[in-house]
Amino acid sequence: MSDRSGKEKPVKYFDYSLLFLIIFLVGFGLVMLYSVSSYEAEGSFGNAAYYLERQGIFALGGMAGMLLISRIPYGFWKKVSPIVYLLAFLLCAAVIFVGDDAGGSQRWLQIGPIRFQPSELAKIGVIIYVAAVLSKMPRKIRDFKTVVKVLIRVAPIILVIAKSNLSTGIIVAGICILMMFVASPKYSHFFALAGVVAAAGAVFILTQSYRSARILAWLHPEDYPDDAYQTLQGLYAIGSGGLFGKGLGASIQKMGYVPEAQNDFIFTIICEELGLFGAICVILLFVLLLWRFMVIANNAADLFGSMIVVGVMAHIALQVVLNLAVVTNTIPNTGVTLPFISYGGTSMVILLAEMGLVLSVSRGIRFDGEVPME
Repeated sequence: MSDRSGKEKPVKYFDYSLLFLIIFLVGFGLVMLYSVSSYEAEGSFGNAAYYLERQGIFALGGMAGMLLISRIPYGFWKKVSPIVYLLAFLLCAAVIFVGDDAGGSQRWLQIGPIRFQPSELAKIGVIIYVAAVLSKMPRKIRDFKTVVKVLIRVAPIILVIAKSNLSTGIIVAGICILMMFVASPKYSHFFALAGVVAAAGAVFILTQSYRSARILAWLHPEDYPDDAYQTLQGLYAIGSGGLFGKGLGASIQKMGYVPEAQNDFIFTIICEELGLFGAICVILLFVLLLWRFMVIANNAADLFGSMIVVGVMAHIALQVVLNLAVVTNTIPNTGVTLPFISYGGTSMVILLAEMGLVLSVSRGIRFDGEVPME
């Protein structure tokens, strides 16, 4: 296409492949959520579709928010990044003083009729803030002092989150480190950072007895049947699925054997009902999603847009890897959900908001007669 002067106009780009993957993952997640949760929902609420209906409302709201955010030029978020970060920090700090307790953990905040987890909001807040900071100092990031300065800026929110939710604190710290790792040409700095994060994680584990118990249950699950009950039942579900599974809706372990299977351990029921084939297909969907992120990040119009996509990619990758590691007992139980599939309204809305940011970055891509580099 050319203008009146005869010059080729740059063609606008929109990643419909990514949009299709998002819609497919959300749809698949809703189907599996109903299959996994219907038995417990019927017994607890007298409505087999209780969890499906609630998740469906959040998914529809999240989709609308995603499309709205995708229409906002992503440069806007660079201007308001300090405000977004400060708001996320204040909400996370408020949980310590006025947060609601659920399942033995104080992670929720009630504002009027809205009840949500501020730690989920912190993920997108930190991604936007760190992307803005890194885009302002592209040359300085090779200096280790600059890396430390960036970490000092985000350390307060990480520590506040980790106090009540260590696994989310680790994910937020991991997002920051991976964003800096991609932006920095010197990788040696990050070996030292990995040691610092490991040491900080050990301190947080030792200060809470229930976290130490999880470590022991992970190392010797047969000696701690109460603490390792969920893990063992999840492994039974994975092992009983075979190659092609028992069939959608035919799980036995979801009938009260795997506690709250619709949350962290939903992948175990996927393995039981759809087998190894279904599990591999789910993993491949996430691999395709990460690949689309890489394409958009490589072709983004500026460093800020690229870093936003890298941050979202780091978030999704960390949660998927940690969730799969937990359900296979590769690491101790940390309470990390599977993106787009596990039950959780706040998580669904924030994830779709992040997808809106990525789609907004994809709208900023311009190319002259050639498709973006893949």
